[in-house]
Amino acid sequence: MNKLTIFTLAIMACNLSNAQESKGGKSSFKMVTENPQPITPSKLWELGRVSAEGLSSDGKTLVYGVSNYNLESNASEKNLFTVSLTNGTTGQLTDQKGGETVVQIEKNGDVIYLSKGHLWKKNLTKGEAVQLTSGEMALENVKFSPDGTHILFSRPVLIKKYHSTDKYPELPKSDAYIYDNLDYRHWDTFNDGKFNHPFIASYSNGKIGEPVDLLKDQPYYSPQAPFGGAEDFIWSPDSKAVLYVCKKNFGTDYAVSTNTDIYRYEISSGTTTNLTEGMNGYDIAPAYSPDGKSLTWLSMKTEGYESDKNDIILFDKNNAIRLNLTSHWDGTINSFIWSNDNRKIYFTAAIKGTVQLFELEVPSNVKSKNLPKIQQISTGDFDITGIVGQTGDKLIVTLTKFTRATEIFSFDLKNKSLTAITKVNDDKYATIAENKIEKRITKSSDGADLFSWVIYPPNFDPAKKYPTILYCEGGPQSALTQFYSFRWNLQLIASQGYIVIAPNRRGMPGWGVKWNEAISQDWGGQPIRDYLAAIDDISKESYVDTARRAAIGASYGGYSVYQLAGVHQNRFKTFIAHNGLFDMRSWYGTTEELFFANHELGGAYWDNKNEKSYTEFNPIEKANNWHTPILIFQGGKDYRVPIGQGLAAFQLAQLKKIKSRLVYLPDENHWVLSGQNAQVWQREFFTWLKETL
Repeated sequence: MNKLTIFTLAIMACNLSNAQESKGGKSSFKMVTENPQPITPSKLWELGRVSAEGLSSDGKTLVYGVSNYNLESNASEKNLFTVSLTNGTTGQLTDQKGGETVVQIEKNGDVIYLSKGHLWKKNLTKGEAVQLTSGEMALENVKFSPDGTHILFSRPVLIKKYHSTDKYPELPKSDAYIYDNLDYRHWDTFNDGKFNHPFIASYSNGKIGEPVDLLKDQPYYSPQAPFGGAEDFIWSPDSKAVLYVCKKNFGTDYAVSTNTDIYRYEISSGTTTNLTEGMNGYDIAPAYSPDGKSLTWLSMKTEGYESDKNDIILFDKNNAIRLNLTSHWDGTINSFIWSNDNRKIYFTAAIKGTVQLFELEVPSNVKSKNLPKIQQISTGDFDITGIVGQTGDKLIVTLTKFTRATEIFSFDLKNKSLTAITKVNDDKYATIAENKIEKRITKSSDGADLFSWVIYPPNFDPAKKYPTILYCEGGPQSALTQFYSFRWNLQLIASQGYIVIAPNRRGMPGWGVKWNEAISQDWGGQPIRDYLAAIDDISKESYVDTARRAAIGASYGGYSVYQLAGVHQNRFKTFIAHNGLFDMRSWYGTTEELFFANHELGGAYWDNKNEKSYTEFNPIEKANNWHTPILIFQGGKDYRVPIGQGLAAFQLAQLKKIKSRLVYLPDENHWVLSGQNAQVWQREFFTWLKETL
């Protein structure tokens, strides 16, 4: 889901200096030295993966996590660290085996964190770690009430007897699932009849009282499946209620709907109220203003449309008024936080190939329904991937670039500058060669301006010719910005000697709502013509070897590769598709989130009004045109784009005597999560390019 002529900006993969700042939100860099080398797959996986965990109540200390992957053991180890925001002093907070996640940082400096399902405590400045909870009950997604007397957490509860051992306990060695509805599987897991539920219990210094299930006996999920977490519920400021996010639909109704609501559960009475009644799309991420007077959340208007415009809704409790604060703004919001003084809301959103910070001033008179002015406050070739919090006149944010994994920065609200706080990977990046990156504007087939990122190999020489790769983004409505991936890493691909062009085709956020919506029910139409326009345009450059061009992509990007294989007219020498959609009829009959299929394709294949999605825009219908070598990756536990898609494409290629290879990953889902599997993936990826490009 994410005018003029070509202009360029070199992006360096080099040391960020904490002492150096830049204006306009553009980070400063220190040049690398000592013969840096192109990044490799193994070097990529040596990088520490940084996560922001929380700010101390005085705003002077940041707690962050660093995960390091051990390829030999095929496991990740995450520890917590601290950094002073006043003098930059760092320290390690935890060294326990496994991974720790911060729950909250108390005023006295005690950091409460989760480790292996139990709560621990360690002070920021003194003492040893102390285990607070124990026993068989594992805790997830923990939040303490503001008054500290109760705990909120989630755990799975058996509601439906789908598995044979639950339905027929006298057959303990049986292994069968019995369903009468859809939602029989989701993402990478078959439904075993357990549903995540929120629980509350009294709490005192590690002692947890009898838990109360807020969804007792109900076949609904909260947190949301499959990716919801602690952000799906919050305490009311007075500790008297819990707000939780839930889609209260079951079975087939669940599979075809996005109508996710925010509910308020009163602790004293046990009663539940739907706060978003009549709002039929996604309503998520509830957050109170710091003074507790206003409630905000993210909302999509259209039921069944998972990539609809995401707006901030303000609910004024005193006047019982809902106000859409961003309805007039031509963009979609990723995440937001309130300012400490209750006057502003800061949010992140895709804009023109990047993700930036924005601000709006909350109306003082909600009754007037005057909409606020929205301003972009950061600029630069980077992505602000999250807002951790505010301390004084600075926002603490996470940031990535094509050439830089996540680090944490301070954004000065006064002079709009960024300063690096963490430098976990600086030493490693000092040994990695830089890549030049350009912004490129192409006229697409319909005359519209089409933006692309172009990533060049290290030591790029425009007097030479280079094989060139078209990168096709998935989603299909995901933004193609300055992301950093440990698999689809565009710097890594370019650093093996390739030019990579990554177009912001129709369907991507950052170019207005109309552009974002344009892909729905037109998957094989203008978006594919956008791709062809981008590769044709860059092929006019003398340094592009037009006899050595490839197209690559995953998910919708994989679909794009399959579709291009039937229409490319000898533009490409080779293809790579990962978990792509190949036969739209078969896919509609086996994918799990039917609301997505219904919106994107128009509905079912047996309804004649949707014929185009299943004929002209169906890659399998162009099988006669296939003749180009293709590498196909397919995850065995991918239920979004199930295994039959990749197998059918491979079988077609083999039976047509097309050079082809299948890499089957039986334990992977839509992604590749295992470190060693990722190494196999990358070795096969680059081996294929060497063989065929």
